[in-house]
Amino acid sequence: MNTRFRDLLAAEWMKLWSLRSTPWAFAVGAFAALAVNLNATVADYRNYPGYPDGIKELFVPIWAMRDAFTLGGAMVFTLATGALGALMFVGEYGSGQIRTTFAAVPARGAVVAAKACVLAAVMVVYGALVAGVSFAATQAVLDGRGVGMAIGDDGVLRAVAASALLAPVCALAGFGIGALLRHTATTIVTVTGALLLLPALLDESDRWGATLLHALPQGAWQKLTRIGTSPVPVDHPWTAGGAWTVYAAWSLGAVAVALLAVHRRDV
Repeated sequence: MNTRFRDLLAAEWMKLWSLRSTPWAFAVGAFAALAVNLNATVADYRNYPGYPDGIKELFVPIWAMRDAFTLGGAMVFTLATGALGALMFVGEYGSGQIRTTFAAVPARGAVVAAKACVLAAVMVVYGALVAGVSFAATQAVLDGRGVGMAIGDDGVLRAVAASALLAPVCALAGFGIGALLRHTATTIVTVTGALLLLPALLDESDRWGATLLHALPQGAWQKLTRIGTSPVPVDHPWTAGGAWTVYAAWSLGAVAVALLAVHRRDV
């Protein structure tokens, strides 16, 4: 059984990288996210001398970390990784290759598990690279004004880890939605709506809106990357532990949905 599962992992690895669009999708997603973050950082670097004292006092750590991991950059990264995760499943359904896969390996659960393991592993590495480069590059720019932060500063490692793990969380979310819907266009629209549009419609000043936002990956990411005391009062605060739980729940829930979908529906 162990050998067979290793074979499945190898097969899913080859499927992922056999698509010519895969390297391009990874490259474009990383470039876009980094470009958004660096653009915000360079703007702050240029404007910093003219900022009032109140903003300069709050710049470290609040604004320095917001430059490293901007909401715009996170949204681009969310869309890219969510779409890649979805395509890992719907791509096989669209081409009809999934019939061959399940004919060769009747244990559908093992196939789904192999896909999820390969996807999660690749996305963890990808997320770590993008988050690490973004932090290092943006803080190097801000060091020119003496307001850059180091990885050992309070809360920084958590923010970098949360940004890195946003990649596998969103990819697995797309994976689960793809397994459920099995149609490329419908899946991408649903992933975009759930991971990007829904958070944009929610207001943290409202209790139920804040609760729903906190239950989404983007809301969890915002909590984990927020360092320092915000000058704006938070009406409905929550904990970092709760945010990590959201990450875990979305990841495990997506895999569970995929497993149920392939067992309960015909190819």
